[in-house]
Amino acid sequence: MTDQVETTTDSHHDVDHDDHSHGGTSLYLMVFGALCVLTALSFLVGNSSLMTSNVKIGWALMMAISCGKALLVIMFFMHLLWESNWKWVITIPASMMSVFLVLMLVPDVGRRTRNYSEERWEHTAKPQQYDESIGSGTHGSGEAGEKSDDSHDKPHHD
Repeated sequence: MTDQVETTTDSHHDVDHDDHSHGGTSLYLMVFGALCVLTALSFLVGNSSLMTSNVKIGWALMMAISCGKALLVIMFFMHLLWESNWKWVITIPASMMSVFLVLMLVPDVGRRTRNYSEERWEHTAKPQQYDESIGSGTHGSGEAGEKSDDSHDKPHHD
């Protein structure tokens, strides 16, 4: 009778718990080391001349490094690497909805200035000034604003 109880308990134990290894301490230490290296890379890119000479490439590198770090955390520390395939049922539709939302908002953001009043234009950043400040690395200073021509930025009312 005790053999039957032990067998039932063992099979019940197998169903409730994952007895397979999740990589062990050495795997987590390697992931931690990779996160430290990626953090150092992020710091180096953020403080390099790339962020002032070519801002778009600098930000793309920063985003790529951040996505790599997020992927490591999600896969190993949140144990999604060892989860069953149900994770795709949640991930794929959520990703599709995110892309859809971004694509639907881009035209609204691009056309947001069509109905601005004269008063609103007076308090709005000038697009050409912003583009010049990015190109010259002087974002936030007033130097680029002196060179901008406001004739195409706002409607003229005589």
